[in-house]
Amino acid sequence: MIKCFAPLLFFISFLNFSQVKGTITDEKGNPIPFAIVFEENTYNSTTANEKGEYELQLKKSQNPTLVFKYLGFKTKRETLTIKETPFILNIVLVEENYTLNEVIINTKVNPAIAIIKKAIASRKENTEKVNRYTADFYSRGIFKLKNLPKKIMGMKVDLGDKMSSYLDSTGSGIIYLSETVSKISFEKPKQFKEKIIASKIAGDNKGYSYNTALSTDYNFYENTVNIQTNLISPIANNAFNYYKYKLEGTFFDQNNQQINKIKVIPKRDKEPVFEGYIYIVEDSWAIYAIDLTVKGYRMNDEFTESLQLKQNFDYNATNKLWAKSNQSIAFVAGAFGIQFFGNFNHVFSNYNFVESFDKKTFTKEIIKIENDANKKDDLYWNTVRPIPLTQEEVQDYSKKDSIETVRESKKYLDSIDAKNNKFKIVDLLSGYSFKNTFKKYLLQYYGLNSLTFNTVQGYSLSTGISYSKWNDETGKRTKFKTTFNYGFAEDRLRVSGEYSHRFNNINYANIIISGGTKVNQFNDNEPISNFINSISSIFFKNNFMKLYNKEFLRVQYNQDIANGVNLRGKLEFSQRKPLFNNSDYSLFNKDQLYTSNNPIAPNDFINPGFETHRLTSFNLGAKINFGNKIISRPDGKYNIKNDRYPTLFLNYEKAFAASDKKYEFSKIDAKISHSITLGNKGELAATINAGQFFNAENISFIDFKHFNGNQTHIGLEAKYLNNFLLLPYYSNSTNKSYFQLHSEYNDNGFIMNKMPLIRALKSKLVMGYHALRTTNAKPYNEFNIGLDNLGFGKFKMFRIDYVQSYNGGIRNDGILFGLKFLND
Repeated sequence: MIKCFAPLLFFISFLNFSQVKGTITDEKGNPIPFAIVFEENTYNSTTANEKGEYELQLKKSQNPTLVFKYLGFKTKRETLTIKETPFILNIVLVEENYTLNEVIINTKVNPAIAIIKKAIASRKENTEKVNRYTADFYSRGIFKLKNLPKKIMGMKVDLGDKMSSYLDSTGSGIIYLSETVSKISFEKPKQFKEKIIASKIAGDNKGYSYNTALSTDYNFYENTVNIQTNLISPIANNAFNYYKYKLEGTFFDQNNQQINKIKVIPKRDKEPVFEGYIYIVEDSWAIYAIDLTVKGYRMNDEFTESLQLKQNFDYNATNKLWAKSNQSIAFVAGAFGIQFFGNFNHVFSNYNFVESFDKKTFTKEIIKIENDANKKDDLYWNTVRPIPLTQEEVQDYSKKDSIETVRESKKYLDSIDAKNNKFKIVDLLSGYSFKNTFKKYLLQYYGLNSLTFNTVQGYSLSTGISYSKWNDETGKRTKFKTTFNYGFAEDRLRVSGEYSHRFNNINYANIIISGGTKVNQFNDNEPISNFINSISSIFFKNNFMKLYNKEFLRVQYNQDIANGVNLRGKLEFSQRKPLFNNSDYSLFNKDQLYTSNNPIAPNDFINPGFETHRLTSFNLGAKINFGNKIISRPDGKYNIKNDRYPTLFLNYEKAFAASDKKYEFSKIDAKISHSITLGNKGELAATINAGQFFNAENISFIDFKHFNGNQTHIGLEAKYLNNFLLLPYYSNSTNKSYFQLHSEYNDNGFIMNKMPLIRALKSKLVMGYHALRTTNAKPYNEFNIGLDNLGFGKFKMFRIDYVQSYNGGIRNDGILFGLKFLND
């Protein structure tokens, strides 16, 4: 019975609204894109599309008054008498005539400064008026690609069949179009909840749009506005350190309130600043509108050329509040001649400013997507969509939805797989994949392209095969993998295998069973990559990597047991055997000897670093993110780290059932890491780690606590928060108590952007301090200072640091070159 009446109820509810639609143009007939339309003294608003077309659903009322406005044009009011719907109302806006008072023109004092000072002084008062509310939110986002070449630097560009079908012969087209409808609740300073009612992505009826209100919160009443980095608001407390201002004129809005148009001018080009215009209401000193642009390098994004942010605020005479009604973000980005264009439009409407919220309103769940959010039909979208689709957008939805219907068919998926699964001779070296998309499984052969060198194996070649199967709806994923590794100098093949299974996308329960034989670094953290060790050995005859043979069987299990708490366990049986150097090969320094494979005695080529033995170990660990937030979707839950709180790692290890009792021990370990944003002054981050062994006097050197040192003068990490920069790899290893600290300050350009000449590098100043304390070793300290974000053009992937170390009073120094693009 309810199902029978549902269409009728929907129709009756639809009749309670009157639809007004039309086009907004200037006096020459040119459309005015993204003009604002709202019902006077309400928070019922909409935005025109880029063709100037608008639609607005009005609750039936007698003679409603609509307000039409756009920056640079006079605001227009129209009182309507609606006799039938849809009611067609085309509007022509006239350019605004800005005026400057004669007294202002003649004064030597910059009048804009006084206005900005009053706006800064009134920030708290203006924000407190809108510090607690509910509202409706709508977002539409579009990405366009232009001039995608067939090849880049000689390499074929392959976006995949699906994405490639969106582009025309010139490599141009819409690659992403999506919409979101949600209800939001907000309470200052940080309480937020969003319920997504509808979500739509062109060409993906199973996906969910990422256009959330949470990701679009750009508040210029705050000191900084975070758009990839903290940018200085034109009305921040310290704004005069970064901006100059010019009053370009004044005008009066529909409520006869004077609006001051102020040009915002950066004092220094490389600072994290905006440029453009801010509009301030006289007397209340509230923000009327924002029309600001930021260049990509100012927000630490070299690939973005520019980003334009516009905001409009509507005034409600009933409660005397200015509230943000719409926002648009447009950007241009690119490299290698490719250009990306993006445009996001947001509409905020139906505000309800409340005195208080129920205590259960705000929880750890900040975003919840309803089960049927991506199943809304066209009738629903045509009813609720506040911004009309352009013809281009209508065609894009139609085209991609039609393509998706075809692409989901078994016949089409099999034809695409047949094309991609063709075997070529070159696949013997590069690798080969066989995929069945419809049945959701993948077979892979990893090729013979991972040739490396170490002094134990000589040249070492690895390959492998795997089988994967997945279920996108449940989040289940299963994988079987076998790895083959052959060392030419020792003439030995090692084989290992792994089975992994993820049970769901809710608690991410995951089990991994692995075993076999492999070479292992003494330090399980593997501080030296195979690539760096190969270069260091072959070119400089420095074999810092020390290896042993490990035969093992391991079972691991982990899952989220609570919000922000992940528990993991590992049980492993292993037999460890020492290895010796089998190769003296090097391109240079042929008369120089390699060090031995014994990390304890680098010049002892006879005695190993340990005796062959067996050991069983159990590890129980936890990762705790304090203040964690959750995004709930029908296909899973996703944890969002709260940057205000640190992350804590706890671990207990017990070694038992050894071939000799002396190898058994216990160990506890704790680590805490945190990063603090210092407004526009940069970022401070630190990691602290401490631990204690028990009954470990005679354990194998393998099981000592080894610290991540560096003797190659090459750094691969983006931040040096888990490793030392000059420490020899095994010099301070311990089987007792230990403490280490790693800290780093990155100015994000705060200091460097103020330095003449040097600021042209667009680099960042980095400084660090590292400390190590162990029971039987002298205190070890490091200090480093350097420049990050170095490179060529848009590619800023290098870093250089000068480092000084102090080990019990002995001073050493060196240069560390950061090559972040080699991080494997």
